[in-house]
This record gives sequence, C-alpha cells and structure tokens, in this order.
Amino acid sequence: MIRYGILGFGLHAVRRLMPAFSEAKHCTVTGFWRRDQSKVQEVLEQYHQFPLHSYDSPEALCSSSDVDAIFVASPDALHLPHTLTALKHRKPVLCEKPMAMNAAESERMLEAAERAHVPLGVAQNFRFEASVNRMRDIITAGTIGKPLLARSEFHYYTRQHARTWLTDPSLACGGPVGDVGVHCIDALRYILQDEVSAVFARALYDKDSGAVEFAATSLLEFRNGTIADVTVSTRAEYRTPLWITGSGGLVGAEDALTVDHALALHTRPIGAEISTEQISNYTTYQDQVDAFALHIESGVPFVAPGIEGLRNQRVLDATYRSIKSGKRELV
Repeated sequence: MIRYGILGFGLHAVRRLMPAFSEAKHCTVTGFWRRDQSKVQEVLEQYHQFPLHSYDSPEALCSSSDVDAIFVASPDALHLPHTLTALKHRKPVLCEKPMAMNAAESERMLEAAERAHVPLGVAQNFRFEASVNRMRDIITAGTIGKPLLARSEFHYYTRQHARTWLTDPSLACGGPVGDVGVHCIDALRYILQDEVSAVFARALYDKDSGAVEFAATSLLEFRNGTIADVTVSTRAEYRTPLWITGSGGLVGAEDALTVDHALALHTRPIGAEISTEQISNYTTYQDQVDAFALHIESGVPFVAPGIEGLRNQRVLDATYRSIKSGKRELV
C-alpha cells in the first residue's frame, strides 16, 4: 500500500483526488501541504477517515518517513521546485499537468528523476479513461482506416472560479491552452500513437483573462499526416467533444473526455451502420493513482511516464510561440 503525500492541496484535491483515493485499492493519502495554511484544519476535519497529517512546508512533507510518494498538485510554476524537492528525498513523483512552465523545466525534472533513480509520472489522467482507450483500440484495429482529421475541444467556465491563480502568469503556464489544451494534445497523441511536428495557433484575450488567453484554436500537424483542430476556452459550459475522421469512417463522442457521467461513443465505418457504445470514465482518477502505486511497488509499466509530460510541453511551447509570432511553429 503506497502512502501518498499531496503537495498543493486545493480544489483539484477536493474535487478529484480525494474521491479517487477513497476508492483506491493500492494506495492511500497520509500527508498534505496546503499553500493556504489557514485552511489546514478544514481539510483534517473533512477527511477524518484518512490517516492524514498536515505539514507546514513542502520540505517537511517530502522528507517524512510516513509518505512513500508525492502527488504534486500545486500551481504550474511550483511543479519544478516541488518535484525537485521530492526527488531530493528520493520520493517518486506523480506531477499534475501541464508538467511545468516550459520544456526546459520539464527536462530538469526528468534529469533529476534519473539521477535519483526514482519514478516520475505526469498526471495525464485521460490515458486511464475507458473512452480514450476504446478509441485508441478502434484506430489501431483500422476500423476507420487511416486517421486524416481530428477535432478535440475542451471548454469550461472560469468567471469567479475558485482557482484564481489560473489567470496569474507568474503561476500558470497559460490559460486554457496550458490548463486543458494539454489534455486534448495528450489524448490525441495517445489515441493516434503519433507525435506532433508543427503547430499553428491563434488566441483571444480579455480584461478578465489578463495576460493569459481565455480561448484559442490550434492546428496540429502529426508526423503520419493527421491534421487536428484543438479548440479550448474558459467562457463556455463544460464540453469535451473528440472526433476522428479516417479514410474509412468516423469515431468519436460529444462528451468523449468527461468523467462525470456516462457517454455514447459512436463508430461509423463508411457504408456501414453506426455502432454506439455506452462508456463510463468514472474510475479514471482512481485508476491513475493505483497504476502509479503499482508502478512504484511492482514495476508495472505506467502509461504516463514523465517523458510524455515533456513531449506535451514541447507542443505547448510551440503553440504559445505560434500565438506570439502568428506563424506555423515546429515542435
């Protein structure tokens, strides 16, 4: 049983991580550090069923003998220092996406993990979704032929959002491109089993988003020829459609990436009847923390190792370069 410490206990821990740990079979949570120390007692009272202990600094949490692994859930700009602190104490790290503020920081994290000889994973949780894995299987089987075009969207509403740091460029990698666009990028890379070679992007800004974008569209060119449109925003209701058009058909769903309710995945080969499957991604976060625990304990391969975080970060970097330059940028 792997004992996690959560470094950066905030809204994500409340909404996603703690419910996942309550159902996990191979791990639990024994410690946490919260940026706002005034809310520590609130956490202890809310999660009294866990053997939780609060720590007054990242260093104290990472050095604790009561913690086996660190889940870094702090704002993006803290991922590098927090991961390095954990690795200094030879603690395996599962780091939230985006992995860092840029690819150079991600490279430093990977180098530190290699020197410490401990696992480093990135929390690209959609790799654990039943819907994403089913689409990957359908593409691999050639059911819709060669993938030609893809469309992935991720929208959510952030006016008066609890995570106020999302529009602070000193803490956030960017706006929705860095926050959820990275999910679209990773899901497409994983489903297509292909890499992005170039990006052309445009973004929108307003007084509420400040220095970070509130919406963007990116055209991704994949090495094997697929062209993907990734559109994200923080000015719309929650939506996560993902569709792939191939030379022999179509596969996708309007709520392809959601974990909140069941979804209908549609597959339609050209000239054939449409096939619809009801799929639930309810256990996604539970499966992710359990999978990393098994990786630590037994060496079971983890499908989101740190190198995948770096590869996603390189695409993000190219996207932001394209937004600034107005040109197509190589990854």
